[in-house]
Amino acid sequence: MPRQTPSPQGAVVEFENVSKTFHSPKGPVHAVNGLTMSMQAGQTIAFLGPNGAGKSTSLNMLLGLSRPDSGRVALFGGTAAEAIKHGKVGAMLQSGGLMSDVTVQEQVQLWAKLHPRPIPVSEALKRANIADLADRRVDKLSGGQQQRVQFAMAIIGDSPLIVLDEPTTGMDVENRQAFWATMRERALEGKTVLFATHYLEEADQFAERVIVINKGRLLADGTSAEIKASAGAKRLSFRLPGVQDAALYRLPNLVHVERQADVVRLQTSDSDATLYALLDAGLRPTDIEIQPLGLEQAFLAITAEDNNHSGGPADGATLEAAR
Repeated sequence: MPRQTPSPQGAVVEFENVSKTFHSPKGPVHAVNGLTMSMQAGQTIAFLGPNGAGKSTSLNMLLGLSRPDSGRVALFGGTAAEAIKHGKVGAMLQSGGLMSDVTVQEQVQLWAKLHPRPIPVSEALKRANIADLADRRVDKLSGGQQQRVQFAMAIIGDSPLIVLDEPTTGMDVENRQAFWATMRERALEGKTVLFATHYLEEADQFAERVIVINKGRLLADGTSAEIKASAGAKRLSFRLPGVQDAALYRLPNLVHVERQADVVRLQTSDSDATLYALLDAGLRPTDIEIQPLGLEQAFLAITAEDNNHSGGPADGATLEAAR
């Protein structure tokens, strides 16, 4: 069950029973369906969901780029337009925002003029690890470098709320690490950081709170450890040469089956019962390990269970934390 966070006065972000429907040739698509959540100052929050879960639609409504059909979305107790006007929001989205015929420094300088109290451009470039690219034209940058320019634009306003949509896509390992080091510094300053990502190890490592949605509904809300525990499953791995798939799928309490050559990895809601059934069937596995689920496995288990109970995934959805 999702853990609803109280919404006291002064919440940075509030969604109250928010719904949004789009119309397609196949009929209505309920992108967001009665979503209620709130976020407090100083939290670092990962926003996860499969394709088609409603993440991007929710972020668009949060930023005032789209209006809900019903319900209420508030930033700092008011509208997104008011919050943005007063420099309270910095955002890094997956599309738009960059001009091709200016240098990196010129691009960030132009963005700084939209904020009432920007930090120095040189400081934003340094934090985004692109000080050495200041004089390069934007259209000469790689995809990962352009991501870092958008990151500099998101933090130039020194805003108390930073919204990031797939922020490290295209970045190499070194720059991903530098990015998260900078975000940790911003969080320590008391800023609220909300990010959607398909790198679940980032959510596990850097978010103090994880929100999982599916089909526009809130599925889980808590710490990474709480999300893992809520999945109610464990990972059972072993080596068993020559085992047939049919024998594996007859085992009780299975959530997911994966095999690579002689190595079998199972997700099971009752690891003891599954292992005893394996032995009772006359099979003799070796190198047996039982471990709690990682965040990625827990995410898959939670969304798969929801799909099983609600008639399958949303149109176009895949079981990954992506758009």
